[in-house]
Amino acid sequence: MLCTRLTNARFLTMDPRHPVAHDLGIWRGRIVGVDEAVTSLPARRVVDLGGATVLPGFIDSHVHLAWAGLKAGTPSVAPCERIEDILAVVDAAARRPAPAGAWVEVAGYDQRALGRHLTAAELDRVSHGRKVFLMHDSGHACVVNTAVLELLPDGTPHEDGFLAESAMTAARRLRLPYSQEELADAIEKAARACLDEGVTACAEAGIGGGLLGHSPVELGAYQLLRDRGRLPLRVQLMASGDTLRPRAAHPDDGFPRALDLGLRTGFGDDWLSLGALKIYTDGGMMARTAALTSPYEGTAGDTGRFQDEPERIAALIVDGHLAGWQLAVHAIGDRAADLALDALERAQRLRLRPDARHRVEHAGLVRPDQLPRFAALGVSAVVQPNFLRCFGDDYATVMGEGRADWLYRGRGFLDHGVELVGSSDRPVTDGSPLRAIQFMVERLSLSGRSIGPDEAVTVDEALRAYTVAGARACRWEDAAGALAAGKRADLVVLGDDPHRVDPSRIGDIQVLATYVDGRDARAGR
Repeated sequence: MLCTRLTNARFLTMDPRHPVAHDLGIWRGRIVGVDEAVTSLPARRVVDLGGATVLPGFIDSHVHLAWAGLKAGTPSVAPCERIEDILAVVDAAARRPAPAGAWVEVAGYDQRALGRHLTAAELDRVSHGRKVFLMHDSGHACVVNTAVLELLPDGTPHEDGFLAESAMTAARRLRLPYSQEELADAIEKAARACLDEGVTACAEAGIGGGLLGHSPVELGAYQLLRDRGRLPLRVQLMASGDTLRPRAAHPDDGFPRALDLGLRTGFGDDWLSLGALKIYTDGGMMARTAALTSPYEGTAGDTGRFQDEPERIAALIVDGHLAGWQLAVHAIGDRAADLALDALERAQRLRLRPDARHRVEHAGLVRPDQLPRFAALGVSAVVQPNFLRCFGDDYATVMGEGRADWLYRGRGFLDHGVELVGSSDRPVTDGSPLRAIQFMVERLSLSGRSIGPDEAVTVDEALRAYTVAGARACRWEDAAGALAAGKRADLVVLGDDPHRVDPSRIGDIQVLATYVDGRDARAGR
């Protein structure tokens, strides 16, 4: 007997053997089959979906749940339009009652509309004697007041209180760590927001260190949620690359650095597991720190920056590969992509791993000559289409006419046989997979500007990026990404079929229900 039979729906299975179905059977959280295989079977519960469209649950392959949850509860200055308005928010936050020594943390900062960055001196005027940390929306920079600057290690580079990349990390370390309870609450809050958008599984892009880690024991917060039954969707965790340490392993093992106990990609269960090793090469395009081969338009030769010495970054990539990890290498600019591809190529020469499934996170600006290299190395491109939907006007302007068509590619990757994987990087911008899918098909920013129209993909290809390709990028293809017998009963119920509406309406399709493990994970909330 089935636990549940879902009926009277248009199931878009993403399984080429049975692309469309009308019935789907579930037993103990797994799909038994579709149509004739289940229609006549008895079921404890039959759910009539009223003609809705059903897809495999969306997989968001690059998120920051803890950051997203914490940001949602933090005073924000978004949208940043006037200096005085930002200072007013900081002033109000600094006046709130707080324990002695508590920092003033403010989110939503973005200098682009202001024309310049705030300064430490400006923050000093409204800090009321407290340490102030104003987080850039990109996650790659911040502005702090003098009270924070005075605590930084000697030689930490800054520009009147503006700190980028490793300098920002130095400031964050003064504040960290958050408690596991605090992180658990934030993670749960963000995960439930994912469910509302049809996301049933995601990859947390960097815990325990790096730019955006929140505690050296951050994994414990996820385990806390798992143990208490409060983890509402499936999460794969990327360990930050700087959590690797030299280890005296057996010479035959062949790796110089590892996580404690030799833990690596694949450890865990269906709900919580260890995924790729996250390694940063460069910064971000919003903060103008993505590493480019040619300068940003309108600057005096600014080509962004690497997070560390290129040789040290490359060595970490090689060591992670030798230790058996799947690698998720953050590379936004084309100069960063060169570094990532060179290091991955060297790593495969030293120890060939044909199914390593290394990933380049973002792949924000990729030159035509780099596309065949992605394909030859079997590297997937984990892109964030909503970056261009929300920020595309700015990105296209700073790249200039000659490079705008190379931004967050779609068709170029697919035509070269590169796995195209969809993600959000929430909370940097909009997390909705449906709005991202709309952009992938239309290639239009919110203002209506066309950005790289030749990189548009079909609706099927865009859906695949958030289902089949997402599952493969996270090494979940045996259990997720399609509605087929034996796979997890994780699915999203939509109010319309993305194929049947005008592309401009895809992002507005209503998410009616999100099933995880065969149950509506949003019911009763």
